Amino acid sequence: MTTTTTMPVTSAEPRPAAARGFVPALEGMRGLAALGVVLTHVAFQTGASGIPLLGRVFERFDMAVAVFFGLSGFLLWRPHAAAARSLGTAPSAGRYLLHRAARILPAYWVVVCAVLILLPTAADSAGRRVWVANLALIQVFVPLTLTDGLTQMWSLSVEMAFYLVLPLLAFAVVWLRGRSARWRAPIVLALGLISLGWNLLPVPTPNAIHADNWLPGYLPWFAAGMLLAELVETPVADPSRWRRIAANRWVMWSLALIALLASSTDLAGPAGLARGASWQYVVKMALGALIGFGLLAPLILGRHRHRWLESRLAAVIGRWSYGIFIWHLVVLSVVFQIFGIIPFHGMFPQVLVLTVLFTLPLSAAGYALIEEPVRRWVRRRVG
Repeated sequence: MTTTTTMPVTSAEPRPAAARGFVPALEGMRGLAALGVVLTHVAFQTGASGIPLLGRVFERFDMAVAVFFGLSGFLLWRPHAAAARSLGTAPSAGRYLLHRAARILPAYWVVVCAVLILLPTAADSAGRRVWVANLALIQVFVPLTLTDGLTQMWSLSVEMAFYLVLPLLAFAVVWLRGRSARWRAPIVLALGLISLGWNLLPVPTPNAIHADNWLPGYLPWFAAGMLLAELVETPVADPSRWRRIAANRWVMWSLALIALLASSTDLAGPAGLARGASWQYVVKMALGALIGFGLLAPLILGRHRHRWLESRLAAVIGRWSYGIFIWHLVVLSVVFQIFGIIPFHGMFPQVLVLTVLFTLPLSAAGYALIEEPVRRWVRRRVG
């Protein structure tokens, strides 16, 4: 996604990477986040999450989802931030939603069909309700429809809800302050802070459904990326001290590490699948927002290259990251069956390596045969 910027840059001062539109390091960070999701699921299903101290950290690699949500918030909100500051036209909601659907749904539907038809543990319980809920990405609202091989898709359901709500959020921000760009970043920050209170509300839900898995609960993670979009599109001749701190990778990545370690304690909820108290969900969402903001801010606001994240290998993994995310649990189930490995009985390193090795070719094929052709076709049709 490319956008123009009004940030003034002198010839003697290098331009931040994000000001050029496409930020290569973000692709590498997306790939790392996908591998982080794989790690946490393999750790859980091999029992490695039960290892003292280290196991809790493995569990909290699920915070990689905060990076995904932060990336979506940044990339999808940035055109709105740029339009507000240049007094240009905001993206067309219809075209935007069509591009989002083309990006997400075709490859996702292939995985859903493959799992519900071919994976025995999922196919045996795949009634009409399971099919409809998963194909429509509404499984976080329909009880008992998160099934084997597809349980990670709750986050994709939340992501799709954000796609649908984003044009309304953009309209609300403009309505609140008109075209005054000065107030946009504070409004986005306030949105994230207010959303932390969602998990304290007694929202009525059906049995086996929890409102903390709905979009309002995760808006702080999206808001972290939206705030970065506002900051990078704000003309700054002399960056403030806080902006310079946000651009410092050592400071921000240290902050993200501290937040990850803090989230590995009972502050962010108990170990395993036990549900935490409402205040623990608030803490987890706040720490996740810090992790997402801390990892992404130096890449977006900084002036330094990140050689590994911008390497060819990182770029390839980043391009395949969506396929890695949607396929890895299917592969993990098959790895257990083919190699006769008993779930929750160890062999974490071996299962992790096997899962990654088998997931990468599937992800590459999905990208080459489904994701990219569909995206190009839609781009030719609607621009």
